[in-house]
Amino acid sequence: MPATFRDFDALVEKRAATLVGELKDLVRLPTVSAQHSAIDETAQAVLARARRAGVDAVVESVDDGPPTIVGSTGSGARTLLVYDHYDVQPPDPLDEWETPPFEPTERDGYLYARGVSDNKGNLMARLQALELYREVFGELPLRVRVLYEGEEEIGSAHLHAFVQRYADRIRADGCIWESGYKDAAGRPTLSLGLKGIAYFQLRVRGIAKDAHSSLATILPNAAWRLVWALSTLKNARDEITVDGLMDHVRTPSRSDLALLDALPFDEAETAKLHGVRGFSRGLTGTPLKVKHFLEPTCTICGLTSGYAGEGSKTVLPAVASAKLDFRLVPDLTPELVADLLRKHLDRRGFTDVEVEPAHGELPSRWPADTEVAQAAVSALRATYGTDPVVYPLMVGSGPMAQVCDALRIPVVGFGSGNAGSANHAPNENIKVSDYLDHVRAFGRFLHTFAGRAL
Repeated sequence: MPATFRDFDALVEKRAATLVGELKDLVRLPTVSAQHSAIDETAQAVLARARRAGVDAVVESVDDGPPTIVGSTGSGARTLLVYDHYDVQPPDPLDEWETPPFEPTERDGYLYARGVSDNKGNLMARLQALELYREVFGELPLRVRVLYEGEEEIGSAHLHAFVQRYADRIRADGCIWESGYKDAAGRPTLSLGLKGIAYFQLRVRGIAKDAHSSLATILPNAAWRLVWALSTLKNARDEITVDGLMDHVRTPSRSDLALLDALPFDEAETAKLHGVRGFSRGLTGTPLKVKHFLEPTCTICGLTSGYAGEGSKTVLPAVASAKLDFRLVPDLTPELVADLLRKHLDRRGFTDVEVEPAHGELPSRWPADTEVAQAAVSALRATYGTDPVVYPLMVGSGPMAQVCDALRIPVVGFGSGNAGSANHAPNENIKVSDYLDHVRAFGRFLHTFAGRAL
């Protein structure tokens, strides 16, 4: 009898301990790109695992960038690109982790470790699905190309040049992006793009060096100066007030509103998950979803000034700085936001506030009727027994435009995370059963994108 996905699922279940064990081995590597930690070691580990899965993979790099793994396997009428990254965020603050971040620990059905959700879990699950698919069904019915980079968490500075140089190894008919998760109600989700980002460091100096706070009667305070500047960027209603910025944000179309109106969003569970009673501006329903998915953000990510140690120190700080990010939607670009921010501050007399742009990425959005999106819907429906929740954009950011927009590759995202996975935060986690489900879902996705019926 020909093999079926019952056979595939049975093999996933039989190998479950081995599959999870391989993920644990990968997340033990402290691959923090911001600290240049374990990059080469992890790249070699991923390369070896890709080759064991049957991928003809090699390591390439451009302009002294980190090792990037590319390769292909299988053959068929269609080509799928699999994009993942093997680097992770710094684990700080360490004292908020219940167990060490690079010692993967299972508790109550969940696996905790830095990078287990973002993004080593999806990377490993997809390689394992490739291997198991071959074992059950034989040769892949399509060509699969992989692109694994090592600096996504610090802005993918070398990816644009890499894509230009190695475009012929990356081009595909569709792409599955790195991440995805179940929503707060436990429903599988699928995203059709993501927001961009513009990151800045703001800095202001008031006096030559820190002084006694009694001199605050006559000397400027850098911390207050920065707070006053920052307060002009948003108002008390959580509305962005940077001059002209919102003029570049597209008004939601009728189809956008219809999509969001029908999109399930568990407000009560989401609020509970984050320990709040309600959301910004008191929004609910479709207006809340419009703000969440189709509007930009302006976020103070960190503030530094004066003395913040134990006890008290009466000091007048000389310098204050802030880290600021904007999540971007069409038609905002990092360059446009930088220009608007500088001019906005200058008009209000804050010419002394330095604005240093850091990394930036464009937003990317794709239609719901592409072949790769429809294949993903079918695969998730078959795996979970329910239609996935389709998001117009993933509210996070990444270098999707550098890859998929540049090469005109339609894209979709789904994965093994959950609404409480705590990406970029202490106690990052995935549910072990969700991880195994992603192996199962990705196997079906390969099948459906190749044009085969489930």
